[in-house]
Amino acid sequence: MKLVKKLTLATLALGLTTSLMAQEKWPEKITFGVIPVAGSTSMKENFGALTNYLSKQLGIKVELQLAGDYTGVITGMQHKHIDVAYLGPKSYVEAHRRANAEALVVEVDGESGLPGYNGTIITKKGSGLKTIADLKGKTWAFTSSQSTSGTLVPTVMFSKAGINPKEYFSRVVYSGGHEASILTVKAGKVDAASTNNLDFNRGLGKHWNKDDFNIIWKSDLIPGAPMAARADLPTSLKMALKGAFLSYNDPEGLAKLKNKGFIKVDDSNYDSVRDLIELKKQLKNKL
Repeated sequence: MKLVKKLTLATLALGLTTSLMAQEKWPEKITFGVIPVAGSTSMKENFGALTNYLSKQLGIKVELQLAGDYTGVITGMQHKHIDVAYLGPKSYVEAHRRANAEALVVEVDGESGLPGYNGTIITKKGSGLKTIADLKGKTWAFTSSQSTSGTLVPTVMFSKAGINPKEYFSRVVYSGGHEASILTVKAGKVDAASTNNLDFNRGLGKHWNKDDFNIIWKSDLIPGAPMAARADLPTSLKMALKGAFLSYNDPEGLAKLKNKGFIKVDDSNYDSVRDLIELKKQLKNKL
């Protein structure tokens, strides 16, 4: 009797889903925006295979759109120019607030196997800069104001230590992305920068080597970067997008992304990031 009941419920659910898909009209194409953690060439190379896979699975054109900065992706979603996006934790929180973004899945780090990553601070090998204290009076690079590991997490760490970056460092710049920050340190244009292990690993062997740097600080685990869609997209399309991300298992494509695939995620996973944003505000007022 229980089996019959389960089969009946499953049949009803399938019928409802099919009916919903029939009622909801999908767009002929959707735009997939990605935050600029690296240069445009690297971003196309890293996300190209995934974009093609999404298009094949959905049966509609998926267009990869690169933005000049993190805010560009958030604004693009807000004005409905971007339908689904790869976002950092902080930029997702902002996109959820401003553009009603809905987290679908989160990436699983290829190194740790966890749905999260660690913020790091790097200096150039041979620079003699091996501690935060060594950085006083030196030059520093954040990434974007919307970056979690590139700005939010280190700023909170500095604030807790009573450090005002504008006073502590001789010069503070915003590079715009993690690849840019890492390359700037490698070239000796700045003395130190904040980044993360995931984006650092994406450039290993292509743009830099591990031995080019000192890693002088590592944060606690940060919730992983989500794939998020505009909440006003057809429900069946969001379900199909989630399914496509979850089923993505192309070894070559995942190797370029430096992750092991995607798993389901809830908006509440990013409450800790919201807490950090609020803490940053409180600490800033005390400095």
